[in-house]
Amino acid sequence: MFDRSFDVIVVGAGHAGCEAAAAAANLGSKTLLITMNLQTTGQMSCNPAMGGIAKGQIVREIDALGGYSGIVTDRTAIQYKMLNQSKGPAMWSPRAQSDRSMFSLEWRSMLEKTPNLDFYQEMVVDLIVEQDLVKGVVTSLGLKIFGKSVILTNGTFLNGLIHIGEKNFGGGRAGEKAAVGLTTSLENLGFESGRMKTGTPPRVDGRSLDYTKMQEQPGDVTPSKFSFSDLTKPLTRQLSCHITHTNLDVHDILRSGFDRSPMFNGAIQSTGPRYCPSIEDKINRFSDKSQHQIFVEPEGWNTVEVYVNGFSTSLPDDIQYKALKSVVGFENVKFFRPGYAIEYDYFPPTQLFHSLETKNVQNLFFAGQINGTTGYEEAAAQGLMAGINAHLKASDKSPFVLGREEAYIGVLIDDLILKGTEEPYRMFTSRAEYRTLLRQDNADERLTPKAHSIGLLGDDRLKKVEQKQQQRADLVRFLRKTSYELNTANTVLLNNKSDTVTQTDKFAKLLSRPSITRKDLHQFKSINSYLNDFEIDDTVFEQAEIEIKYAGYIEKEKRNADKLKRLENIVIPRGFNFDVLASLSHEAKEKLNKIRPDTIAQASRISGINPSDISVLLVSMGR
Repeated sequence: MFDRSFDVIVVGAGHAGCEAAAAAANLGSKTLLITMNLQTTGQMSCNPAMGGIAKGQIVREIDALGGYSGIVTDRTAIQYKMLNQSKGPAMWSPRAQSDRSMFSLEWRSMLEKTPNLDFYQEMVVDLIVEQDLVKGVVTSLGLKIFGKSVILTNGTFLNGLIHIGEKNFGGGRAGEKAAVGLTTSLENLGFESGRMKTGTPPRVDGRSLDYTKMQEQPGDVTPSKFSFSDLTKPLTRQLSCHITHTNLDVHDILRSGFDRSPMFNGAIQSTGPRYCPSIEDKINRFSDKSQHQIFVEPEGWNTVEVYVNGFSTSLPDDIQYKALKSVVGFENVKFFRPGYAIEYDYFPPTQLFHSLETKNVQNLFFAGQINGTTGYEEAAAQGLMAGINAHLKASDKSPFVLGREEAYIGVLIDDLILKGTEEPYRMFTSRAEYRTLLRQDNADERLTPKAHSIGLLGDDRLKKVEQKQQQRADLVRFLRKTSYELNTANTVLLNNKSDTVTQTDKFAKLLSRPSITRKDLHQFKSINSYLNDFEIDDTVFEQAEIEIKYAGYIEKEKRNADKLKRLENIVIPRGFNFDVLASLSHEAKEKLNKIRPDTIAQASRISGINPSDISVLLVSMGR
């Protein structure tokens, strides 16, 4: 057997569980990762990709904090793309297609090389709790394993129910059984639970597709990578994705199966992800549209399996197959497996503190889809933070919490805890009010010093960030003080259809023009000399360009963030009785007592709390 006493026990080895286990172990906690199947560690249950709009920022933040997701993605990527480059830098979002099998194997390999981390394969069915303090877990074989902190990252496995047409059966993922017992255990401890739904599309044989009828989607010509560390390198070869579309014939075939669809016949009553709807939901809600995009994504270097992104469905398998055969390029399609929907238990996240520790039971943490989120990236971010805080709690140290102005991870957790969610929560750039500050390119500068301060990253990573910051500051200073050559400047301006100039000025003034980019500055000898002399790479030059071009926006957001911090510094004592404040509205008392915010700023973000309620709180806190 093994030692049954640990500092941190992590239940579940999905994206949240893997990051949680790595963080706790790397901080020095004796950690156990227990899961129902070690062969599916870090499994990509749905699409074989990491990143995307706002999600790419999260992966970079995880890497900047010492997490593994960025490294695993870089090492297993088959394509890399920076999305939204036609928009401002706050919207730029990296995304990578991964080799699904390699991704899982790389996660397990990295975890097995992590000191302080043990593994065990079995189902957890109960918790050991004494006087509202978690003491450990109980497995399906009756084994008791003790821990100072426990993190639950159960994904879609809690009472999971898979639907394909009229058929349904228990399961947490295709081919894997559901986890039972734990929901009842948590409900007996006073936790409120709910049901959510998600879905996945069919997987097909790529040899049966006609790619000549589709639009090719290659990766970036000069791909970057997710990790800020030197442990990975950009791709030198890539696989293409492809785009095709549904059509009216496809829609008619799909509609013919609606009476057998669990989405429409009442078999599924739980809420699915608003921003990743099933194909039947799309054609029902958007009946005026004659087509919908289908993204054809390869599953890896050495497999012909293809993921049909945009065709998530729980319709009967015969309807799925018939409809796909009417998609352009899919006329001779062969199925590997049909799509399906899955319902599972979750626990509304308003039952947590910002550290992701539960309010009902001390030293118990929830992370991932158990909190009502959707997406690998959102789960991994929560896992990382739960792993850090479980270690800190087991070590009797203060929690590590990120603010909304510090990270997308801070926005994610703050939204969950203060607003809750009644549908699977997905991150978007629009959710972050300080997104110009929270760019993907500066995640290392924002967060690596914080990770270093708690011991999750070493001196080398911090030194690298500080060197990058200094190089950028020096380059910005050079661009603001050095004048350009007039003739070359006018040549550049004419080539970019911009008004010419009659006298020389500083490079920063030239770069501030919307049509001029850093690439244009390579036509100036003085710029190239500076970049070569000081060995400035393009990532530093890019950041200098952003700082100069968007200086006004960045400064405005910094001022707004500073105002927020003043309210964040006004702490509400833990256990404060809001009922004694007669001037508070009844709704405010009810919500404040339920959510129990830690600061005045958090209280102000709770739905239903109005400015007059905040004024009452400020007075009661002596302000």
